Amino acid sequence: MHFDQRTPAALRAVGLSMDEIREASEHAVTATRETASEIETFFEEHEVVYSDMDRAHSASETQEHTVEYIDLYTHAADIRGYLRFDSWGVPVEGGRVLDDRIELTLGPTVHDRVRFTDDPSRL
Repeated sequence: MHFDQRTPAALRAVGLSMDEIREASEHAVTATRETASEIETFFEEHEVVYSDMDRAHSASETQEHTVEYIDLYTHAADIRGYLRFDSWGVPVEGGRVLDDRIELTLGPTVHDRVRFTDDPSRL
């Protein structure tokens, strides 16, 4: 089961059977894998991406990043991994696809949700 311990209890309280709860859990796992795949494909297809990341030494609202690689894995409903740019990298926790943008939660040194796109005008 890929829910925290309160979620199955809440789902049972509204009338779902354990089989239905297990099925919902598997749907969540599948959706997580599909999202991770879409995120990886986005970064693999673009050599350069743009973000709304706040950077200490930049006055620009839009940042340009040269992508080296992204390596994601999933565990239950979690997406984690590492995103490497030309001169630095950052751990990734969570992510979602927003139409023509990708939103990731970036770990230490950034500690923020950041949106990426292949066209800076979409930020």
